Amino acid sequence: MGPGRRFRSQLNGSRAKVPALSYSDPVASPLPGERGYSHVSSPLNLWDVPDHDSPTSTGSGLAVGFDLDLTLADTRAGISAVYAAIAAETGVAIDTDLVVRRIGPPLEEELAYWFPPDEVPAMAARYRAIYADIAVPATVLMPGASAALDAVRVRGGRVIVVSGKNQADTERTVRYLGLEVDVVAGGLFGAEKGAVLREHAAGAYIGDHTGDVDAARAASAVAVAVATGAYDSAALTAYGADVVLPDLLAFPEWLGGFRTP
Repeated sequence: MGPGRRFRSQLNGSRAKVPALSYSDPVASPLPGERGYSHVSSPLNLWDVPDHDSPTSTGSGLAVGFDLDLTLADTRAGISAVYAAIAAETGVAIDTDLVVRRIGPPLEEELAYWFPPDEVPAMAARYRAIYADIAVPATVLMPGASAALDAVRVRGGRVIVVSGKNQADTERTVRYLGLEVDVVAGGLFGAEKGAVLREHAAGAYIGDHTGDVDAARAASAVAVAVATGAYDSAALTAYGADVVLPDLLAFPEWLGGFRTP
């Protein structure tokens, strides 16, 4: 099990007992590698299929959304290793340093830099097939990630993770890092994230990409950018982020002065 804390259990104040995860095991998703979300509350295991026909209980008070890659999770080494494996298999020269400098948009957009359009779907399927075994174990927490989630918890808030990474690998990554969250949603980028954030009444959304600013705007949430990804503070400010922090280490102090409507 990776660093960090396990998921919160809401059953009698205890921690959920979660069986060991084999990174080759399937994780529930509406379609393999596609979109969906899981509500994390006991006795639901992270990979169980949520009942989408049931109304979502957002509760009241503070809810904060977080992006995953390069916001909560440093996935650079893992993603680089997956692309290196694909390059070795296909004989296509892929600049993995360039790849990791562009982390954020959907997988197919990056693959289109390296493969003809008709090959992208197959390469995306191959990427997702090997990601769990190669990339997940190489993933580490971004500086301040655990403390940022703790800061939300101390205020009685809920944590909503919404990522562009496919649902299965979003769940695996959150689980591997032991992040304590309430909702995990994958396969969404930019303004597409807004529906999930709005459904769970997120007052702020924290991310490293300009697409995360779009996500916050779509949810009428405060756009909090962290300069830990492809964009520096100046670029994130120019794009229109409401708040720009150097990293998540600065988040708890900012949250202390944040007031929800």
